[in-house]
Amino acid sequence: MTHRRYRGFNELQIEGSEIIKTLPDSNVLFISNHQTYFADVVAMFHVFNASLSGREDNIKNIGYLWQPKMNIYYVAAKETMQAGLLPRILAYVGAITVERTWRAKGVDVTEKREINPNDTENIKIALADGWVITFPQGTTKSFKPVRKGTAHIIKQHKPIVIPIVIDGFRRSFDKKGLRMKKKGILQSFIIKEPLDIDYENDTIDEIVEKVEYAIEQHPSFLKVIPAEEIKAQEELNRLRQWEY
Repeated sequence: MTHRRYRGFNELQIEGSEIIKTLPDSNVLFISNHQTYFADVVAMFHVFNASLSGREDNIKNIGYLWQPKMNIYYVAAKETMQAGLLPRILAYVGAITVERTWRAKGVDVTEKREINPNDTENIKIALADGWVITFPQGTTKSFKPVRKGTAHIIKQHKPIVIPIVIDGFRRSFDKKGLRMKKKGILQSFIIKEPLDIDYENDTIDEIVEKVEYAIEQHPSFLKVIPAEEIKAQEELNRLRQWEY
């Protein structure tokens, strides 16, 4: 049902899928920037399974879904997964629901709540069983700070950390990622090499900074961009534009 959202109505451009085939069956943490509630995760399910089936940087021939990798989980806000029937159904796919301590009903809160120990325990269980996807900024807004909770998970459980950088999803879908907003959008999906982390000696702040750079959400990415890079980006954006 979702395949044509990434191959047909829009085109998903993938880089680095060969990395997926080299990963162990468990204790892998995927970190990514976030653009929609659900379309980002669904794209990852497609890309991961296509890569494991031998496809290189593409999701051609949907036959890869006949024997999917089932132990893939994703971290999501509890309030998001309870907001309607469809999110509740999607939660059964493999959501690890967590209570956000810094945000409620789309608004940042001044009095942060205590972390629910059951949330971190569930992430630990999921990592022990398979792969976990998380969006360390905890929001679909760009260049928001990476939450330290992700760094604590990395330091405590020592997973292989695979960064992913996505783009074009915000233009393709509505905020929830359920409704198609525009067609003919070039969506990019870049899988990077495992993050180099010294689990014993890196501090939480150092891990946070590494994550911000890896998913290209560090504040330095907002600084002045060279003219030739802007020109190249404009050409790429031209390909992403909706053709009337």
